[in-house]
Amino acid sequence: MKSSIHNLVAEASLDQRREIAAVPRVVIQAFCDSPDAMEAIELAAQDRLMARARVTVHSGGAASAVQALQSEPTPSLIVVESRDPAEVLLSQLDRLAEICDAGTKVLVIGHTNDVAIYRELVRRGVSDYIIAPVDPVTVIAAISGIYSDETSDKLGQVYAFTGAKGGVGSSTIAHNVGWMIGHRFGQDVILADMDLPFGTGSLDLNLDPAQGINEAIQDVNRLDSVLLDRLLTKYDHHLSLLAAPVSLERTYELSGDAFDPLLDIAQASAPFTVLDIPHLWTSWAKNVLTLADQVVITAEPDLANLRNAKNMVGFLKQVRPNDPPPKIILNRVGMPKRPEIKPRDFADAIGIEPIACVPFEAHLFGTASNNGQMIPQVSAKSGVSDILARATQVITGRKDTKRQKGVRGLSQLVGKFTSKVKNQ
Repeated sequence: MKSSIHNLVAEASLDQRREIAAVPRVVIQAFCDSPDAMEAIELAAQDRLMARARVTVHSGGAASAVQALQSEPTPSLIVVESRDPAEVLLSQLDRLAEICDAGTKVLVIGHTNDVAIYRELVRRGVSDYIIAPVDPVTVIAAISGIYSDETSDKLGQVYAFTGAKGGVGSSTIAHNVGWMIGHRFGQDVILADMDLPFGTGSLDLNLDPAQGINEAIQDVNRLDSVLLDRLLTKYDHHLSLLAAPVSLERTYELSGDAFDPLLDIAQASAPFTVLDIPHLWTSWAKNVLTLADQVVITAEPDLANLRNAKNMVGFLKQVRPNDPPPKIILNRVGMPKRPEIKPRDFADAIGIEPIACVPFEAHLFGTASNNGQMIPQVSAKSGVSDILARATQVITGRKDTKRQKGVRGLSQLVGKFTSKVKNQ
């Protein structure tokens, strides 16, 4: 049964996931009449969008809920699955209403597709009614919808960029994608440099910030949208940098949830937040990768990158079962005299097609780095600029409002540079 549920979830589009806001910190108790519903809710409880909620699943339907809650405080939300006839279900819900606190919400999973039943349930104060069979995404969407007023400010998308190895250019890709989102889509972007001792965000953007991300995580009790705005360094009208301290005077031993408050406030403050995560494997890095809306892994076409990328993809699929797999970008493809794994073989090995193959252009990237510029600022008409622009569209799901005529498709560019690699 578990595999069939995962197949249903796999069919959910990325757009559907984007419309679902994270569930707030609530206590949820579910009472299920069938093992299928129990499994769907248990899987939903493991999703990153439900990370703040505390979920308990019981066997038995509405009658079990009445019996269990007579002697204990009622939770924030009660989920009830019932296969009983309508008159029996309504009677049990009336009994449940007598013992529930005034603020308790109720979600009913029914097996009858009847608008009359739905209207009667709404009249009795039921928050929502969904039809079985249900999958985890449907359950999460229903619960999120119930708390939509409390989560309506969580509109921003969080993109986490990390490398399969250190030094593969993940930071450069992240900074360019963040710049392109702001420049080409006209959207506000927060670029958070999370490499606290060695971050390059301020160098790549040619900024000299006085404060940044370290202050944001030092005293989370003071952190709010006003303080975050003060800590940001403006690059242009749309892009702002939350800079790393880049100091070796102290070490940074952080808890697993150290960045959670920052991510919450950033999501509420900007449509897009780009996280530049260093190549390390700590509790906080794993947590941030798990919670992000999308993960982008940058890798070079060699064996160590292949192994690491495959391991990271496997981990992320396990902890994010209801999300699309991470995006893969192959960087420095076609480096002269270097033996490489062909992009096709790399994709087959990890089971994911790269969204971009960025060619090795030492002079272009070196010039951009030394000048504190983005690739399109150095060479707007270069093939690399086109590839990064297309990758940005794939990551965000948005069309380029400032795209120039004659820009080649990603598949054409990937094909060109793949052919170049094959001929070397």
